[in-house]
Amino acid sequence: MIRVGIMGGIGSGKSFIAKLFRYPVFNADKVVSKIYRKDKNCFKKLKKKFPIYIKSFPIKKTELIKIISNDRDNLKKISSVVHPIVRKKMSIFLKKNKHSKMVILDIPLLIENKINKKNDILLFVNAKKKIILKRIKQRKNYNKKIFNNLKQNQYALLRKRKLANYIIDNNFSINIMRSKVKLLKNKIIYERNSS
Repeated sequence: MIRVGIMGGIGSGKSFIAKLFRYPVFNADKVVSKIYRKDKNCFKKLKKKFPIYIKSFPIKKTELIKIISNDRDNLKKISSVVHPIVRKKMSIFLKKNKHSKMVILDIPLLIENKINKKNDILLFVNAKKKIILKRIKQRKNYNKKIFNNLKQNQYALLRKRKLANYIIDNNFSINIMRSKVKLLKNKIIYERNSS
């Protein structure tokens, strides 16, 4: 199984690119969102850490935003509870898809949390600043303060670019991106098979 880890800045279009591969995708953001909605154990742990903010189950996004806005270090405290659950879910996902030729790991903190393995293929999604800002401002949950806190929690983008096996520019139409990803996917499979 080829594991492809998607990297890039916030708003670069990582999830969009991940979907275009047409292979099973582990989307960490979606998993985290589901954990907040459905995992009572996670709720109890976070309530214990932040009794002033976390009031009722399911956990509300607004409560989490207040926690992070109040103190940047709180993001680490939230992560210490949530990330072990995400890792468990990822392990289940990998077992379930073990016969797939390829899996895509759409995990914002893939490198920072040392989730990647030595022979993973790392793909860096690049996009123009103007396009990134437009995408971010279109998001429902856009909050400048939160955005800056999350941004500071990610490895410097230049470092991620250097670590990447491939770089893809996500500045084009859906059809162009679809054919770009198809070419890249075939290249990855060919190079992995011939090595």
